[in-house]
Amino acid sequence: MSTDTQSNIPFLDGKLLIAMPGMGDPRFDKAVVFMCAHSAEGAMGLIINKPARALKFDDLMTQLGIDWEGELATLPVHHGGPVEHGRGFVLHSRDYDSEGSSMKVGDDFGMTATLDILTDIALGKGPKRALLALGYTGWAPGQLEAEIQANGWLIADVNAELVFAAKDEGKWQGAIEGLGIDPRMLSAEGGRA
Repeated sequence: MSTDTQSNIPFLDGKLLIAMPGMGDPRFDKAVVFMCAHSAEGAMGLIINKPARALKFDDLMTQLGIDWEGELATLPVHHGGPVEHGRGFVLHSRDYDSEGSSMKVGDDFGMTATLDILTDIALGKGPKRALLALGYTGWAPGQLEAEIQANGWLIADVNAELVFAAKDEGKWQGAIEGLGIDPRMLSAEGGRA
């Protein structure tokens, strides 16, 4: 795993960020972010537990003019973050690869941001597991590292069952409990030894 030498924080591709209580930014209250890319140039991730309540998958497919089959209407649409909220990103299992368009994230995940994956999902040729997000979360160089050092985020290994879980409400608590932490014991205050 590579490390940002200025902050000693390892690059977080394929990890989860879990928002700490009292983060200060209401857009990330109890957010769980899947990290798609992290380097010295900045970071990009998708919030995986905030549904886009005003938009359903079948409505999106109709707007895009893509024919779909009834079973797909259950695929939830998520608010991936505050950046480019009109752009779609699909986080998916590695059984799908759109040549030249899919980005491998760790051993078990891929991310595709082109319409062909939506068409393939509609035709039953898409990935076995997928999470659709509109928008993404982005950080400038050094910004995420500063937020982590200020006690804004916990870092966790990714768990596909948690990422693709049908119910978003329990993802934040499940991610924290996966670290062996009782969420009730978390404090918004940080410290240094």
